[in-house]
Amino acid sequence: MPRMPRLPKTLPRLPRPRMPRTRQGRRRGVRVVVLGCVLALVPATWMRMTADARVRTAADVPAREVAVVFGAGLRDGAPTPYLAHRLDAAAALYESGKVRVVLVTGDNSREEYDEPDAMRAYLTARGVPDGRIVSDFAGFDTWDSCVRARKIFGVERAVLVTQDFHVRRAVALCRAAGVDSYGVGVAERRDVTWYYGGVRELAAAGKAALDALTRPDPHFLGPAEPGVTEALADGAP
Repeated sequence: MPRMPRLPKTLPRLPRPRMPRTRQGRRRGVRVVVLGCVLALVPATWMRMTADARVRTAADVPAREVAVVFGAGLRDGAPTPYLAHRLDAAAALYESGKVRVVLVTGDNSREEYDEPDAMRAYLTARGVPDGRIVSDFAGFDTWDSCVRARKIFGVERAVLVTQDFHVRRAVALCRAAGVDSYGVGVAERRDVTWYYGGVRELAAAGKAALDALTRPDPHFLGPAEPGVTEALADGAP
């Protein structure tokens, strides 16, 4: 039986990164690091400057005809706790008369995964009439949802409902897409999911700034849909 080759007793040493030898080289390196940090913070600063004045509580948000609720995942076909909390807030806004129609926007890119229908079922179970709910099945990310709200569903003004760590990005992107927006940020307990969401927002800020600057078409645009207009025209309470 052939013998197994012997592993070396010591692993080869990896080359160590070398610091610049000259004072000028070290200064240049520090400048590069500082510039990288500044550039990384610019998108997050832009989001705060754009959205901070537009983030309100459910009690003091201005009334708008439409609330937009962004998808946040399903678990066994039902909304995740974070998505359920968003929908609870939207249902409360409808019940208080702050909004008349709820646009649920999420992912239905495959047959077995349908965020908007799950969101609709959750809202109707909490008293929002089915005729007052409009579904966007191609809200694959925040930018797509904002662009489609404006271009496909004709939404010009809206209350955006999402978690507190995501609400500034949602407001900034929807305003860039042409939707005059206020945001209601749903507060969550500071658990692992919340901290992950906060860190993810720092990474997503760069893409958000790029989307706002270049304004690409969403993954799927399609023809205009009259759902929001028809729901608003419906005389049902």
